[in-house]
Amino acid sequence: MTERSLKLANRPAAAVAMVLFTVAAVTYWDASEMTARATYGMGANAASYFICLLLAVLGVGHLFTAFQTSAVDAEDADWKAIGWIAIALSGLIGSIFLGAGFILGSTLLFAFTARAFGRKALLVDLAIGAVMGLVIFLLFNKLLSLALPQGPFERLF
Repeated sequence: MTERSLKLANRPAAAVAMVLFTVAAVTYWDASEMTARATYGMGANAASYFICLLLAVLGVGHLFTAFQTSAVDAEDADWKAIGWIAIALSGLIGSIFLGAGFILGSTLLFAFTARAFGRKALLVDLAIGAVMGLVIFLLFNKLLSLALPQGPFERLF
């Protein structure tokens, strides 16, 4: 009879699993603290519970991957691309936090993410991101009557 032991074969996958479980727990806690309740149908916290479930499922998948041995060698991370994506997300979060609005934030997110994928036309990407951000803002704000974070550009519309 052969004896199988659990051996951590992929440490980065285990680390990602722990991060996903942590974010799922925070999302669950945040959803449970929402005070707005629906009188009928689903409440505002239903989407947060769904995201929590999705994050937990992704965490379980990463955990399974962490304990599987693979014949394929993992590639080295492209830290330059990861840095650009971190700058892109920081640009979005920062522009919303500082009151610059959704359009500017999504413009920065698009342009810097395109840079992370190797594209070098920053001004063109900024223009494409601005058009996409404007279209998305108008779709949500005017058509769906949902409020996105407003800044100086959004107040023009």
